[in-house]
Amino acid sequence: MTSSVKKWINGVLAVLLLLNLSCASTQGVPFLSNEFPQSFTVTVSNPLNRDRESVLVLLPETDLLRMHSSFNKQAFVVLNGTTEIASQYNAKDTFNKGLALVLDNMKAGEKRQLTIRYNATGTNKRTYTKRTQAELSKKVGGHFENRKYIGGTFQNIDSLRVPDEVTDHSYFLRYEGPGWESDKVGYRFYLDWRNGVDVFGKKTADMVLQDVGLDGYDSYHTAQPWGMDILKVGKTLGVGSLAIFDNEQAVRVEKTDSTYSKITQNGDVYSSILTDYYGWRVAGQNLNVHSQLSIHAGTRLTHHQMRIENGQPQNIATGLIKDKNAKLITTNKGEAGKHYGYIATYGKQSLNTPPDNVGIAVFFKPQDLISITEDPLNHLVLLKPSNGQAEYYFLAAWELEQNGIKTEAEFLKYIERVAEELANPAQVKISK
Repeated sequence: MTSSVKKWINGVLAVLLLLNLSCASTQGVPFLSNEFPQSFTVTVSNPLNRDRESVLVLLPETDLLRMHSSFNKQAFVVLNGTTEIASQYNAKDTFNKGLALVLDNMKAGEKRQLTIRYNATGTNKRTYTKRTQAELSKKVGGHFENRKYIGGTFQNIDSLRVPDEVTDHSYFLRYEGPGWESDKVGYRFYLDWRNGVDVFGKKTADMVLQDVGLDGYDSYHTAQPWGMDILKVGKTLGVGSLAIFDNEQAVRVEKTDSTYSKITQNGDVYSSILTDYYGWRVAGQNLNVHSQLSIHAGTRLTHHQMRIENGQPQNIATGLIKDKNAKLITTNKGEAGKHYGYIATYGKQSLNTPPDNVGIAVFFKPQDLISITEDPLNHLVLLKPSNGQAEYYFLAAWELEQNGIKTEAEFLKYIERVAEELANPAQVKISK
């Protein structure tokens, strides 16, 4: 082979190498550095001495802008090394405003450094697989007659002042209220005098709520390819419904002057719904309650946060439906800083025929606990509001989910892990 041929071959190889490196850079940091020239790092630490999954990381807006005033919520990306992490900015969220992302797994004691790249100007919307959803849908084009909505078609909306005509089974709201879901499970609550939380069991990780209830309410009570409504709520708290314990019973948000509900986030990794109850008449008071329900990717947990105005209730009550087929597993009071408290049931309490195994649970901070009690319909937790605020978590697990929890022992192990993780959230440090 002549020297000129060798030089030609080497030249071709060099060009091919450069082309390869150029193509690779469009998927890694060099390419993103051009779009997002400014950056800082965030260290996320797992304080537990064991692995964990679906770790929610929140960078509060106040902390973010204090450290990096030029940060642009309209143009940013999160990187784990050269791998892009799905993220979003919660601009409208009431309680968790800021940058949100979910780490699918973290090792025991792991400290992971993420890079936040951004462009101080402009807009650059990133697109990710949708793993959460929140929606609210009402009928338009018809009319109310004797508190039933006649005619019309469903249309998704961002917010709603609930019409005075709305009651249970008014056929005005698709599946009777707002819905929210993750890739694990879906929920809804009745946006009427009942205000009870119900569960949509899912057989798929795909988003399904957009297709539920379009045919007139009844189909989701029986098995569908995507799943079904799995919990009977009736006059109970279902799972995690808001109430106040008065005269030896839990009173749901039944009597209000007005109610507004708004989809505050409908994101790829985090979604939330805010409902404002004005003039809730209960226990001799007229309360204004701002109630937010949120969920993130990879979890069954719903986080219920609330701010209470115009009064000081003696308690906030929540709980679980009593079902003869599902025993109360535990009344663990927890240990502050180490373990959340919880109440839970597990058993054949689904609406399916024959019924499937379903586990439901409510989790709370031990320092907020007043008592664990009951009324004729519910297992109850009474919590003490602090500075006009209160919070708790709830979940449901259906054995027919993908990789579902199929035994009481598995469910108990699962909720023990959840209770420990809630007390030991990921620690986040933003660099300057």
